[in-house]
Amino acid sequence: MSRPTARVLTLLELLQSGGLRTVAELADRLGVDGRTVRRYVDQLVDLDLPVEAVRGRYGGYRLASGYRLPPLMLSDDEALAVLLGLVAGRRAGLTTADTASETAAAKIRRVLPAPLARRLDTVLESLAFTTSPGEFATPDADVLLTVADAVRHRRPVLIRYTDRDGRRSERPLHPYGIVAHSGRWYVTGADPGIGEERTFRLDRIADARTLPGSFDEPAGPDPAQRVLSGFATADYRYEVVLRIHGTVDQIRARLPASVASVTDAEFDPGPGADPGAGAGAGAGAASESESESESESESESESESESGSGSASRAGSGAGEPGAGAGAEPAAEGWLRVELRVERLDWLPPVLASLDRPFVIERPDELRDLVTALADRLASCARRT
Repeated sequence: MSRPTARVLTLLELLQSGGLRTVAELADRLGVDGRTVRRYVDQLVDLDLPVEAVRGRYGGYRLASGYRLPPLMLSDDEALAVLLGLVAGRRAGLTTADTASETAAAKIRRVLPAPLARRLDTVLESLAFTTSPGEFATPDADVLLTVADAVRHRRPVLIRYTDRDGRRSERPLHPYGIVAHSGRWYVTGADPGIGEERTFRLDRIADARTLPGSFDEPAGPDPAQRVLSGFATADYRYEVVLRIHGTVDQIRARLPASVASVTDAEFDPGPGADPGAGAGAGAGAASESESESESESESESESESESGSGSASRAGSGAGEPGAGAGAEPAAEGWLRVELRVERLDWLPPVLASLDRPFVIERPDELRDLVTALADRLASCARRT
């Protein structure tokens, strides 16, 4: 390939990356002068590529919006980034059709030069993961695109939804945002028919149709926080209220925002209480729970203990939210009110023990019995020789 031809293709690649490119910028990237850049642009125009010239002090060249270029031109780093992104997205559940990521990766491999394709295959074949790929239900691509467009333009939609019990319904929705969480896609918004905020799993929406009109999103938390708070306040069998002495970060390490709400509490533990003494032995359990809002999901749990067995709580994945950044002032400890709703209580005593913080159980009484039973078992094991 001659050097002028190579430079023309490089110019096309620069324009394909999007945005407006000044003549000076293009000349510097191509190693030529401004007159040569204009000549190269003319060659692209002769090939019927829609290169637009923008005049003025900050003018330059750009490709017409919405034009699809016939060639897919990727550098080595870009090709590797795309293939790794497809692999990671498939494992994390961030895909639509079940085979879309596989067919996309296959198409990219077919158009890559053979030496580069072999190198990328070597990377993918050498790559190992510490966790097994999840099995996730994927949303319909048309539904996802329709809802996303409605979110962007604040347009109401009509959805056909099937809940976890198989009940089908058709309802209007004012969608505030789409949230990816623990391998699932959710849409959160307001149901104008009942005047309440709702969260729905996208994979359970069979059809979505844009309706006339528009809506204004109310002030408040962002969509991700709305979804997490919905998980923590879903209507389940038990309402648990605790007082825990510590910091928000310490509590969030075991009870993330998708599981529990944490607020300040004015609480007097009584005379003689020692807030510095841990309540419950550190059992080493690292159970993390996630409750599905609107009762829209099956129970999930993952409890890491010495035996490695999973407990069936309304629990999901993900470690607790990260704590304060490095170098930040440590937060002062105090009594905090922790509220959560759960379908089962058996996973909570190990979590409270792993916190290694003083706590008081306000309700329910069944949780006190479970914590006492765990403490007796731990004490019995500790006395063995």
